[in-house]
Amino acid sequence: MPSRQGRKFVALAAATVTLTVLAQPVRAADRYEVVHGWPELPAGEILGQATGVDVDSKGNVWVFHRAGRAWAEPFPQEPIGRPTVWVFDGGTGRLLQSWGANTFVMPHGLTIDHEDNVWLTDVGLHQVFKFAPDGRPLLVLGEARVPGNDARHFDKPTDVAVARDGTFFVSDGYGNARVLKFAAGGTLLLTWGSRGTAAGEFDLPHGIALDERGRVLVADRSNSRIQVFDQSGKFLDQWQGVELGRPYAAVGRKNRVFIADGGDQPKVPPDRSGVAVVDADGRLITRFGGFGNYDGQFRLAHDVAIAKDGAVYVVDAWGQRVQKFVAGGNRDSLGHGSSSSASHQP
Repeated sequence: MPSRQGRKFVALAAATVTLTVLAQPVRAADRYEVVHGWPELPAGEILGQATGVDVDSKGNVWVFHRAGRAWAEPFPQEPIGRPTVWVFDGGTGRLLQSWGANTFVMPHGLTIDHEDNVWLTDVGLHQVFKFAPDGRPLLVLGEARVPGNDARHFDKPTDVAVARDGTFFVSDGYGNARVLKFAAGGTLLLTWGSRGTAAGEFDLPHGIALDERGRVLVADRSNSRIQVFDQSGKFLDQWQGVELGRPYAAVGRKNRVFIADGGDQPKVPPDRSGVAVVDADGRLITRFGGFGNYDGQFRLAHDVAIAKDGAVYVVDAWGQRVQKFVAGGNRDSLGHGSSSSASHQP
């Protein structure tokens, strides 16, 4: 059981799953195809570096982006003057609303909870935010522009996962190497993790999610693995391998986990980016996308989300866009197909 001080794990508690290259042809139902022409941006508009994506109960797609600002440290002091939260119709791709101007310094993670509240992390402000769908602030954690490693501070927090009972988990982050669990009102319940390569240790916990079993999935980016925990922080498993790549984010739905592989981001290509699809035990099912600028490719797949109808949405930070994918054989049911040397950004 992890302590409030984040006591690290010293041994593996379960076998590591090593992913291998697909040996069998991919079924048509497991082939994910990009939807060309989605979304429809307003005339004269483009997305900035798009880093967070999720889908609400109505099927609307929420995107958190930097609206023209690029990652550069030290981060600017002034907030981004344009809207950073855009909401698209999942079917038509039409922009429905936008907000978040003059609020954020360096947008990062976005999560929609079961009540359609919007959770955002800002690595420049070192804060975690909860908003109502119309943009009204409901909760703020962390002290603006003050990093730290205690119960009241974060150091570049990256993502949030919210349970149905309202408890939530924060991956923290670029400066720290830990996971924090909070009660629904924001009271800290426990922490776990420290910097390292052993089970339960992290080297840039970049994304966090809860799967349908209630397990906590952490994209341990610079260790090139997904770590799996129970909600008390007990280590259960880890998944890694060439086909999983370098996980930036993961999301589970209907006994599948979709993993955004952001690649290694060398100074010059070639590189790798895409989405790996594994089963609930980490066994590879398929992989789609690749490095590039064309439809269906990514320069840096940064986050991934799944709609109820099985559509997959991926934000591309360097490519400054969000793309929609559908399974070739079934649009409605996912159940039937639907090295630490990497740069520490974005």
